[in-house]
Amino acid sequence: MSEVSKNTKEPVRKAKIESYDISRSDETLHLATDLANFIKENKLTTSVQGKDYVNVEGWQYAGSRLGIVPIVEHVVNMSNETELKYQAKVTLFDLRSQQTVGAGFAVCSNKESGKKFYQEFAIMSMAQTRAIGKAYRNILAWIIRAAGYEPTPAEEMDYGGNTTEAKAPEAAHPTPQPAAVVAEVPAPAAMKAVPAEAAPAVSYASAARKEEIIRLLNHPVITRQEKTKMLLNINRLDEERAVQAIAKLKKAIEDRENGESAAA
Repeated sequence: MSEVSKNTKEPVRKAKIESYDISRSDETLHLATDLANFIKENKLTTSVQGKDYVNVEGWQYAGSRLGIVPIVEHVVNMSNETELKYQAKVTLFDLRSQQTVGAGFAVCSNKESGKKFYQEFAIMSMAQTRAIGKAYRNILAWIIRAAGYEPTPAEEMDYGGNTTEAKAPEAAHPTPQPAAVVAEVPAPAAMKAVPAEAAPAVSYASAARKEEIIRLLNHPVITRQEKTKMLLNINRLDEERAVQAIAKLKKAIEDRENGESAAA
């Protein structure tokens, strides 16, 4: 009988890790291996003088596996009559601890090499892209290094003006981040490219509103699909839509909890 049981016993299978805990060294080593494979398979690097620098998408992947999401705090117009220039600030929000765990500032200007003819939205978008990479770099550089790559986001490598290092990433990324991401901050009416009858400025959702949405999304009754869809659009919400989203999430949570209680 024991022999039969031994032969028919199912092999023990180790559950696949869906997300990682940054405080556990064994899990972060697994993340480094997973990250290296993901970056290589999706070609998310830019080569500069023989060294590979990870694009912002790779940094975002590392952050998502740790439950750390970026929130655009603000984008400041620093332009003048001869220069288009924007500064962005991004904070990192930890879904596990419900705390802000990092931040990054970055600027972008059409005075930089290769950006002379960039439109205003592209300059503003690149400032946000760089700030996202910088924020992740401040807390995850060691994981990127453990994965075998340079611990500096590729988008930072064109800060240097007219150097060779500055030009290489530009050739690899001639197209800036999609305009959809830029919806965080409207273009100022003072810029020449804005029509005379420009639409009134939109009041975009505050960081506090976004953090409240993320906390609600982290509730067990909210599905992964719902969470993903909302997080992809969170930086495009204006204040009114953010308030509506919070109200809908609270109602969904209440209804589902009441449904579970009734079923029990």
